[in-house]
Amino acid sequence: MSRSSMKIKFWAFGVHPLPRPHTVKYGGNTACIEVKLENPDRLIILDAGSGIRELGNHLVAGGAFKTGLKADIFLTHTHWDHINGFPFFTPLYIPGTQVTVHGPIAMENHSLEKIVGGQLTYYYFPVQETDLAAKIGYRELKEGHYDFGDGLTVQVQYLNHPLLCLGYRFAFQGKILCTGYDTEPFRNLFCTDPSDPGYDPVMAQEGEMAALQENQRIQHFFDGADLLIHDAQYTLEEYRPAKIGWGHTAVETAIETGLKSHVKRLALFHHEPVRTDQALDEMEQTFFPQALNRTWTFSLPGKEWKSTCEKTHQKKLKFFIHMTMVEMKGAFLKSLTVEGPTILR
Repeated sequence: MSRSSMKIKFWAFGVHPLPRPHTVKYGGNTACIEVKLENPDRLIILDAGSGIRELGNHLVAGGAFKTGLKADIFLTHTHWDHINGFPFFTPLYIPGTQVTVHGPIAMENHSLEKIVGGQLTYYYFPVQETDLAAKIGYRELKEGHYDFGDGLTVQVQYLNHPLLCLGYRFAFQGKILCTGYDTEPFRNLFCTDPSDPGYDPVMAQEGEMAALQENQRIQHFFDGADLLIHDAQYTLEEYRPAKIGWGHTAVETAIETGLKSHVKRLALFHHEPVRTDQALDEMEQTFFPQALNRTWTFSLPGKEWKSTCEKTHQKKLKFFIHMTMVEMKGAFLKSLTVEGPTILR
């Protein structure tokens, strides 16, 4: 059997660093995903939440520093739960480590280096960035296509979040990994109630079209991915109306997006911090059946598809709630490996 070209391991699934007795099954750290490329050997880390501390300790224990560790850290955005583990990443304190941090320009007058590296100042931490043994570089990304060498290309897409947030589409040796967190569906920002004094039918229609086009762009960005890691913080009942505009997605919407985008597997990510292991188990029992026997018809310019999950595909549809991997079509991908602390089913 040939070696996997892309191995993915989830080191965290939540929003708050809350390891406790009722989160031991799925974990309680904040966003961090390890992506290991093979042939050539290369390490990519998605986000630097509290889970990166465990990853760093794992790398040290595994002897990753015999030849010097090189890693690329891709930040989706710089909210606290996605960067707060950076000062605790053990490899930063070991000579020979080379780390490049890639991420968005959140504010015009605040560079990526200032925001992320600024955690390592005496205001917040006893060690300054200049005292670290590792060589650290920063690269600010905008929407577009990038070639990172060794056959790795990355497409960057702006998502819908209160702070500028990037979605990533990694392509390597014929396999595609997409990220879609932290985000929520684009919506019409104009008044749609004809009885409202501020209602303008032209503006309302334009707002609907703008939201539709942006949501279609996101679906196209995810289209055909071997694995889509998508925000799933709420249920629809929780999302409407109290959480609209907070920049996170309902589980039901994430599943529908995965089906519409023809992704092969869907990983539900960034769970609500109040979720316990029992609550996530119950969500599996609720949403796994709902993903079956449904058909969506949707269109992009010049094309129209139907996505169907029928009973005959149940054996191929895998639902793991901590990653909630839904294999949408085809046989199991031998060249894409996904790992986590626990696997259901």
